Parts: sequence; structure tokens; C-alpha cells
Amino acid sequence: MTEAIKAGAAMVNDVCALRNEGALAAVAEHDVPVCLMHMQGSPRTMQADPSYVDVVTDIMSFFEYRIAACKEAGILPARLILDPGFGFGKTAKHNLALLNRLSELQALELPILAGLSRKSIIAEVIDKPAHQRMAASVALAIKAWQEGAAIIRVHDVAETVDALRMLDFVKTTD
Repeated sequence: MTEAIKAGAAMVNDVCALRNEGALAAVAEHDVPVCLMHMQGSPRTMQADPSYVDVVTDIMSFFEYRIAACKEAGILPARLILDPGFGFGKTAKHNLALLNRLSELQALELPILAGLSRKSIIAEVIDKPAHQRMAASVALAIKAWQEGAAIIRVHDVAETVDALRMLDFVKTTD
């Protein structure tokens, strides 16, 4: 992380939410935003058997703990972005519950990043390969935006921007 920042990285996007040894200290030394992602398990184990008491409240608790750790390390909350980690240690049912209740994470008063573009959950519904999931990805981006996501990570940027601009126009026009 330190080397990436020194090389010009404008943000740290950590799938481990700064839980690895030295990560908090490395980021605290620099004035860059950091995205904390929730992932149950590790990349090798995350899909083995993900389980939650309640996916949204469990993720909320995880973020509260990570925000507190960041504050203790000297990382101001104003630098934090929260990514609930769609597809990372979550079943399709977990992902749908999280998407439908994404607005609840706004209680943490930090920007929420949603990355649903081309995810495998789409294949479960429309049974198409990743490169043919644009329309469904845009639909999920719209839903995430409606649920309060401040940042949406997508593959099909122009199409998603067009859809969100159109919805914004419709929403603000009498």
C-alpha cells in the first residue's frame, strides 16, 4: 500500500478492510481515501459456506469495528468509503438481502460503494456469461443508487452513467 501511494495511487481499495498486519499504520501515514470492503473469510474460503445471523446487521457491526480501528490508528472517518462486498463471502440470497437493505448502511454516515457489475448473481437469474450481463448490471447499479450507494463500480461506464442521468432527470423533473 505504501509503495502504491508513493507511486501516485490516489486511493487504497482494500478487500481486507485494513485487517492485515501493518495496513492500518501504512494508510494512516498518508492522506489518501481508503475503501474498506467486507469479506467473510479469505479469497480462498469466502464462498465455502458463507453464513450470517443477519447479513446487513453483521456487515454493519463489521464496519463499526473497522471504523473504530481506523480512528484509533489516526485515519479520519472523512477518508473512509465502505464497500459491503457483494459476492465476497455471500450467497445469492445474502447479496439480494444486502442490495434491498443497502440504505441501512447509511446510518454509518460514510459513502457506500456498490460493485454489482457482471457478478455471478446475475448469471443465476439470466444465465448469460459475464460479457453479456450489461443490461442486468445497469439494473443492479440503478437499484444500488436508489438504495443510497454514493459510488457505483461498473464495467459498462457509459451505459450506467446514461441510465443514472436519465433517472436523475426523471426524479428532479415535475
